[in-house]
Amino acid sequence: MNEIKERGNDSNASDSVVIIPTYNEKENIESIVRYVFNISKKFDILIIDDASPDGTADIIKKLQKEFPDSLHLIQREGKQGLGTAYIAGFKWSLEKGYEYIFEMDADFSHNPDDLLKLYNACAKGGNDMSIGSRYITGVNVVNWPMGRVIMSYFASKYVKVITGMKIFDTTAGYVCYTRNLLSNMDLDKIKFKGYAFQIEMKFTAYKMNARIKEIPIIFINRVLGESKMNSSIFGEAVFGVIRLKLNSFFKKYKLIN
Repeated sequence: MNEIKERGNDSNASDSVVIIPTYNEKENIESIVRYVFNISKKFDILIIDDASPDGTADIIKKLQKEFPDSLHLIQREGKQGLGTAYIAGFKWSLEKGYEYIFEMDADFSHNPDDLLKLYNACAKGGNDMSIGSRYITGVNVVNWPMGRVIMSYFASKYVKVITGMKIFDTTAGYVCYTRNLLSNMDLDKIKFKGYAFQIEMKFTAYKMNARIKEIPIIFINRVLGESKMNSSIFGEAVFGVIRLKLNSFFKKYKLIN
């Protein structure tokens, strides 16, 4: 509670933190950090690095000398999965008293300028979750191989049908959560680690009766570094969503609205 009170009383403190998981992102990490810090609204950044052998964490440590109050780093031992990285980030962010907590990739596939749209949808629009959606106005994906576009698009369609969620981009990884939503969610019961983590978070928010808003964005495939997507991660999403739906029949969700 002291962290929350201190943040609320500090006029220079940001109410928002952008969580960026990293593994071998040395080509992108300094540029994305500087870009976010140049946005008109103040956003803090939390990097969660899974022992990148390319020195990503070392770059962050150097940048922390320049941005000591706004740039934060959690280092973990080895690759532990996207989902566990975000859960660790959510818990840290709640402890620090942030009101708006974001997921964003390190590779500029998510345009940092869209942080303002996601923020406004929650802070001014009264939503509990806002999603940077690739599919709400068609297919807004640039430089992806056609096979991957088709796979991602129909995966979201499939999830929408199985779960009943009225969300076009169920696998989106550009998201803003309110403190109220995450603090009422049992984060320790979020089980998926890979691609399906994004589905489970949205499905849990949906079952909690959260107000969810999709914001159209243009997703641009990374230029530098290597993609972390593989067939096993995608398979977790395809088969895991059935288990997610079946388990929901026996699970109670805390309603927030």
